[in-house]
Amino acid sequence: MQRKDFLRRSFSALGIATIAPLISCSSENDVTPESTTETGSGTSTCTETSNETAGPFPTKTPASLVTADIRSDRQGTKLTVKITVQNKNTSCAGLAGALVDIWHCDAAGNYSEYGGTQMQSTNYQSVHFLRGRQTSDSNGLVTFTSIYPGWYQGRAPHIHVHVYNSSGKSLKVSQIAFPEDISKVVYAQGVYASHGQADTTNARDNIFSDGISTNLATVTGNTSDGYELTWAIVVAA
Repeated sequence: MQRKDFLRRSFSALGIATIAPLISCSSENDVTPESTTETGSGTSTCTETSNETAGPFPTKTPASLVTADIRSDRQGTKLTVKITVQNKNTSCAGLAGALVDIWHCDAAGNYSEYGGTQMQSTNYQSVHFLRGRQTSDSNGLVTFTSIYPGWYQGRAPHIHVHVYNSSGKSLKVSQIAFPEDISKVVYAQGVYASHGQADTTNARDNIFSDGISTNLATVTGNTSDGYELTWAIVVAA
């Protein structure tokens, strides 16, 4: 069974009810809410980030992975991830004290905490690389040190993000999309080269095919010094 087929099925077989805090995923077809606010320069639109699936490899116990450097032993091009959590209900002001979990695959397309199955043959069930949690500062910012994520069949490069409020209530599950021109450069060198170029574009990806206006990150840098990713996730808190 291919991963892209699995994404369309129920996640009940994964035992997602055992994940703490409990993940509540909204439909990928939800209408994105908007609120219009007045600013000093006129009217601007504060658009809530699209809801995306957490599966098929969500972090099993995110509260145990409070760390900013999530690389562990994974090799790849350094990526600094800067995510700002914004509250739609306060004109997109930064949300302090939010719990932000991220997770993504390694350069070869494998996830930690899973494996030994048709979905992922390599068994990484006992390790936790490329997963972490941080609490947003007074500006709503969290920062992680990671590697540029790889890709796997049927999916464009991405990072999963789950945001909770300070009490542990789920606010948003979404995914970060990457600029394709930068991914092509990264995948042509180093540990990525043997895996080759991604087989799926953002437009053909079964998660991002409905649009990436709220998912696409800004990525700057180079393969020698590393890249920096900046992205805002807008939630209703």
